[in-house]
Amino acid sequence: MAPFAWSGRSDGDGPAHRRFWHTVEEAGSGSRGSAADGLAPRPALLSRGSSQSSSRLDQRGADAALVGFASDEGVRRNHGRVGAAEGPDALRAALASLAVHEDLVVVDHGDVAVTDGDLEGGQRRLGELVAAARESADLTVVLGGGHETAYGSHLGLGPRPRLGVLNLDAHFDLREAERPTSGTPFRQIAADRHEAGVDFDYAVVGISRTSNTSRLFDTADELGVRWLLDDDSQDPGRPVRFVEDFLAGVDAVYLTIDLDVLPAAVAPGVSAPAALGVPPFVIQAVCDAVVASGKLVHLDVTELNPRLDVDQRTARVAARLIHRIITRHASTPRQQEA
Repeated sequence: MAPFAWSGRSDGDGPAHRRFWHTVEEAGSGSRGSAADGLAPRPALLSRGSSQSSSRLDQRGADAALVGFASDEGVRRNHGRVGAAEGPDALRAALASLAVHEDLVVVDHGDVAVTDGDLEGGQRRLGELVAAARESADLTVVLGGGHETAYGSHLGLGPRPRLGVLNLDAHFDLREAERPTSGTPFRQIAADRHEAGVDFDYAVVGISRTSNTSRLFDTADELGVRWLLDDDSQDPGRPVRFVEDFLAGVDAVYLTIDLDVLPAAVAPGVSAPAALGVPPFVIQAVCDAVVASGKLVHLDVTELNPRLDVDQRTARVAARLIHRIITRHASTPRQQEA
């Protein structure tokens, strides 16, 4: 798989014309953006030349580090509609031309690709790359991939105590299975954390009662999971209060967004489109609350299936959320972990 060539719209020179692709450096390259057919090459940013941004990267680290997880093996094992392996580059393409008003440095570490059905090996490699990316970035962002991405993300974070896992999703993804799928990651995380002797603090916003069996609700109860139904998440007030209460009990938070939490009209390009879903402005308000807490350490966005997307609707709304989280996080004071 060839590396994604960061490029996009260019309206002129200088920071007043900055777009997301101008902020991106490839890991180890010290250079940003590259030209692609039909797209303009990166203009000089008068206050942000490559030497300046590389110097800042050396001194302060990146504002965010991107990692792609090109996998739909978990979706295939879970009998879903495959195509999420193409999600990382579709998300990058949707991000590339979004205007950026902040002075950002984003490092792209490329993709971990799952091949020959080796999901378990891919998840281990994703964890290793996330851990490495965290050495020079305050925020790591994984672009999935099916929701099997989540277990690899957690491997990269390690069994840190008082870590909250907040999932925006129509599903619990707490299934029992003989081998990992896109429906098992949080059960795997729970098992790992139990083995490490640390609490499993897991909350979900957007749960669909008709998409989760009674057994899954029972499993959630047994594991002490907190959830909010999609029925109760149609305006921001209750979800934001729910999330703020959850955040108060943890020192750091890993936010994972499964795009099937959104209504099918907004996000048709997913494995399991939502009949009801949670409106995008509610999801945005929840994300804002997480960032404002100063506790966000990791984000992943999963289940984009470009093969099923319509007019890039799903990719575009996902890119808006990623852009908003990264830019707001860059200017938010961090809360120190205990």
